[in-house]
Amino acid sequence: MKKVALITTGGTIASKYNEDGRLVAGVMTGSELCRMLHLPEHIELEIYSMLQKPSMHVTHEDLDRIGEKMNELFQENEVDGIVLTHGTDCLEESAYYLDLTVDIGCPIVVTGSQRSPEDTGSDANTNLRDAICAAADEKLRGIGTVVVFNQQIFSARYVKKIHSSNLQGFGTFGYGYLGIVDNGEVILYQKPIVKEKHLAVSKELPVVDIVKCYQGADDKFIRTCISAGVDGIVLEAAGRGQVTPGMMAAIREAISKGIYVVVTTSSEEGEVYPAYDYLGSAYDLQEAGAILGLDYDSKKARIKLISLIRAGENVRDGFARK
Repeated sequence: MKKVALITTGGTIASKYNEDGRLVAGVMTGSELCRMLHLPEHIELEIYSMLQKPSMHVTHEDLDRIGEKMNELFQENEVDGIVLTHGTDCLEESAYYLDLTVDIGCPIVVTGSQRSPEDTGSDANTNLRDAICAAADEKLRGIGTVVVFNQQIFSARYVKKIHSSNLQGFGTFGYGYLGIVDNGEVILYQKPIVKEKHLAVSKELPVVDIVKCYQGADDKFIRTCISAGVDGIVLEAAGRGQVTPGMMAAIREAISKGIYVVVTTSSEEGEVYPAYDYLGSAYDLQEAGAILGLDYDSKKARIKLISLIRAGENVRDGFARK
């Protein structure tokens, strides 16, 4: 018998329609959500309804409480796996944050749905059942937090929402998914070679914003960040890590004031790299003191930067190639 803990937080997977025919996310409890799952007989399910929120209402404080609960369930309840249900809009961010900050000896699987349980052809029950079966499987031990969606298993670091409404809502550009869940059976094709370092975060929450670079962009958003006293800025730059010339003076000022600046790329695949030498290039940014963020997308880089600061780790080392 395998014991799996299910932590529910709301989202579309726990939504119902209101009188106006619009979805209200997160109104269903965990018990309501599990009524029609028909789980395999070898899985014992424990349900914990921690939140009933839309995805974009979930905070880092919420995630810290969830992480503490996961540690408690593993240490005291001796569960074999943990499933977290979550709204899809920022599911990828929450999954990666948990991957960085929760270090326990059982699988952690995050899932959600693109359609309400009340919709025709809903993916809610299928995704939840697949996630529970995956969490109960020994093959997922030791590879960090994963996302199970539409039968596919994804690494938390690289998964992202790729469609706003289609049932194939999540994907991983470049590296592909790790495996599938087929009729309750986990079939793995690959595992990550490098495991993210566990970060023991403090209670203090730094402010880190994302600034997107585009043709003709000026420095007003960088200067707004400086005025607001942020702790870090993630630049979603173009290509190999280029920004416009009009952004560079403000970026240099931010770095001189002790604000961490991490450079990422808006491209779906590939890394930032100091390949060019001109004003606003990745090399110019690096020489100014910015940190090149490898192949992290801007949202994952923000989660990583926040976690590194909270853990008191060397930020530059945290983004170095392992």
